[in-house]
Amino acid sequence: MLQRILIVLLFLMCPVLWAANPNPSNPITVFIAKKIITMDPAWPIATAVAVQNGKILSVGSLEDLKPWLSKFPYKFDKTFENKILMPGFIEPHGHPLIGGTAMSRPLLTYLPVPNPYGPPFPGVKDKAAAMDMLKKYVSQQKDSSKPLIVWGYDIIAMGSPLDASELDKISTTIPLIVWDASEHIVFSNTAAINALHITSSDSNISGVRLDKNGRLNGQFYGVSAAVFILKKALIASTTPEQAYKNVKFLMDLSHRNGITTTTELTFGIIDFPLEHELYNKYYNNPNTPMRLVAITDAVSANNYKKNDAINFVKDLQNQNTDKLIFNGVKFFSDDAFVSLNMVIENPGYVDGHKGQYITQPDQLAAAISPWWDAGFRIHVHSNGNGGNASTINALYQLMQRKPRFDHRFSIEHYGISTPAMAKALKQLGGVVSANPTYLYARAELNEPAIGVDRADTATAFNTLVSAGVPTSIHSDTPVAPPEPLKEVWMVVNRFGISGKVHGPAERISVEQALRMITIDAAYTIGEDDKIGSITPGKFADFTVLDQDPYVTPITAIKDIPVWGTVVGGNVYSANDYRG
Repeated sequence: MLQRILIVLLFLMCPVLWAANPNPSNPITVFIAKKIITMDPAWPIATAVAVQNGKILSVGSLEDLKPWLSKFPYKFDKTFENKILMPGFIEPHGHPLIGGTAMSRPLLTYLPVPNPYGPPFPGVKDKAAAMDMLKKYVSQQKDSSKPLIVWGYDIIAMGSPLDASELDKISTTIPLIVWDASEHIVFSNTAAINALHITSSDSNISGVRLDKNGRLNGQFYGVSAAVFILKKALIASTTPEQAYKNVKFLMDLSHRNGITTTTELTFGIIDFPLEHELYNKYYNNPNTPMRLVAITDAVSANNYKKNDAINFVKDLQNQNTDKLIFNGVKFFSDDAFVSLNMVIENPGYVDGHKGQYITQPDQLAAAISPWWDAGFRIHVHSNGNGGNASTINALYQLMQRKPRFDHRFSIEHYGISTPAMAKALKQLGGVVSANPTYLYARAELNEPAIGVDRADTATAFNTLVSAGVPTSIHSDTPVAPPEPLKEVWMVVNRFGISGKVHGPAERISVEQALRMITIDAAYTIGEDDKIGSITPGKFADFTVLDQDPYVTPITAIKDIPVWGTVVGGNVYSANDYRG
């Protein structure tokens, strides 16, 4: 007990110790704002914040800052005197490489997709339009030897999947890869199968499908199969320079939407050395207005380093910088929400089809155990009520075998759930990072497949908050664009695409939603001692808004203009990152 008390005291003192001993050789910068929303309940509102050496020194009014300003050199920055400052927005579940690669591809998405450098892609509304767009992309392909990767085909919105026979009608010569909007499914034509040297013997990989004659049918279902073909296609079609541009594409879009810290939830799933080199080059660049918290894909680490995987990931954490932080590992329970390949039970799908587990329920706790025992933060991709039940049961088994203090075991996505699950998570000390687009973009598409009640109560935010479960919201880019204010708008209104309100009892307050993109997001990824609130000792990371989200009508929150960000005390206008 004494040891736990000492740990808590040291944790609480950490920001104070961090801020101690300001360097008088570096002047204090005092940012003046119309209003500063700190997300610190003990000191919620301010009009000035003092910053030194990239960290927050003090916050309050100018009068409150006098103890510092009377002793050390300082300068005023009035750039934001008519603006609203908030803690920098946090993306607690992102994919900079995969997301940037997908969103900068030729697109086949059902919904519009924003572009940081120009007008959005308008979306395609039916399968015929998608096929016409695909023909256009093929006609524009200049190098027929490289795979053409097109992202965003939406199985549910378009009404049916694709296969090699259908894509062969588009092209028999250009290797064609169609990447589904869920991220977890890939379709290819025969030319791609041949060019990437995939054979029927590869059907031993879960999700690599064959036709009735035992030949590859061009369908790759689930994470294992999708990663298998995508790795081959991306290596064949993407240079290191292009990969850097893909990451920058997504980060420029993230910056324009006020994000100051993003995450990589499957670090290493493509290639550890290449990803590490890429992220080190981008995020440790002093001109990059973004931090990255990288969470390692545990299965990839096990495959890469075998019995030394845990030491390998610990060594990554020993290499942390202020801008590139390794913290935690990721596992998968069931499959994707967007493709309706998640596991739904009691009852199941209306049409009777079965979803897919990525890690079988009787194997999940055992897979996590070595990492749990080593003290890592655990994140589990989990979507259907079957997947969520399996994930919560794994947490229960882990806590029964080896209880841990402040573990923050995180369920990622949490699509279809029950109130009992929220209560269980509270009792077990779990947290949730949920995707609000599962409600906004999918409810009306999913009602015929899983029932109106389940579709309309997806991502049950009020149930989680009422149960006391720490909860954050995310985009899971490329599943949705990185737009935190739009996510806030989604969860306080619960509109669907048509404007219909889905599950109004699950709406939450603006205050609760803003916490989900700031301090609660920081808590989820284990970095709340550094980011998430405007508190002395933390990084001086701010999002700059033109309007106050507390007084803006809730139906207009998504339209609040983002002026830019401050990262480590450095000011970055949104207009500075247009390509």
